[in-house]
Amino acid sequence: QVQLVESGGGLVQAGGSLRLSCAASGRAVSTYDMGWFRQAPEKEREFVAFITWSGITTRYADSVKGRFTISRDNAKNTTDLQMSSLEPEDTAIYYCAARGGRPGVLSRQETYQYWGQGTQVTVSS
Repeated sequence: QVQLVESGGGLVQAGGSLRLSCAASGRAVSTYDMGWFRQAPEKEREFVAFITWSGITTRYADSVKGRFTISRDNAKNTTDLQMSSLEPEDTAIYYCAARGGRPGVLSRQETYQYWGQGTQVTVSS
């Protein structure tokens, strides 16, 4: 079993920055691929970014490319999402997710077995 806890959300003005962190606990979590997803009010949850267990491969949604950066520290079992140039459209609950060995595309939420409780990000205009 893997537990994920997100932190770092809050209220920020447009153009500002926030850094989200996801702390993972459980057996062999450093071998899990990690993703960030978000869900805005009255919208479906959508992919934001993923990073493979080694940290070598990352991918981003087009809407955040060039503004967000995903990273991980396997010694600390944390996965961060650095968000810059934030826009009101980035307002959402942000979730981290972990995938361990399950086949599937890492940009699809059904690929992930474990989810955090989410952290709210609100960007004011």
